[in-house]
Amino acid sequence: MPIHTPTAARRREDNDDPLRQWRRRDLLAAGALAAALMPWRALAATPGPALPPTPAQTAGPFYPQTPPADSDADLTRAAGRSDTARGVPVAIAGRILDRSAVPVAGALVEIWQCDAFGRYHHPLDGGGADPGFQGYGRCLSAADGSYQFRTIKPVAYGPRTPHIHFRISARGLPPLITQMYIAGEPGNDRDFVLAAIRDPAARDRVIVPLTAASVADAKLAGTFDIVLAG
Repeated sequence: MPIHTPTAARRREDNDDPLRQWRRRDLLAAGALAAALMPWRALAATPGPALPPTPAQTAGPFYPQTPPADSDADLTRAAGRSDTARGVPVAIAGRILDRSAVPVAGALVEIWQCDAFGRYHHPLDGGGADPGFQGYGRCLSAADGSYQFRTIKPVAYGPRTPHIHFRISARGLPPLITQMYIAGEPGNDRDFVLAAIRDPAARDRVIVPLTAASVADAKLAGTFDIVLAG
């Protein structure tokens, strides 16, 4: 019986698919992480009415050129270091949903942001980022669409108001790149990327209030539900 091997085109497709790479390399690690980081609140999974999609935004220049080896959902601790990231620890949780309000399980959720001093772990930012801050993390959404990260409260840098970058890749739906902003930040009204969302209601969907909470070793917590178009 002939042995079928993947074509070169199929191999290239696999290599270009970040969700396929994540599943292949790190699915067991993601499961262990999900068990270790219990959600800080119950996240309902009941389908509801049609939802407007989360606005897409630019990835910016600092998305990792290659995913770092240390890329779990806890950005406050870097592998091989005993110290923790500078800044205010914050827990960000939410659900990945489709337009019908159905939870999307197994979506790859990636985040990246600057450190407490406004520096990214990226060659284009010149180096000098906080070595105790991971800078990038990823996880898979659970069966109810939920995800959770522990990171630091974002800070302003240059002309940008504080924000966290998100990228979501899910089977059968277009990938989404967006940014999460913090409610009450004075720079929100001046930020040119946030202002590019012309519809005020859509703009509000990417602005998240942070509240005092003692969860997942964090001092603040916020909920960012993300609705995928398609």
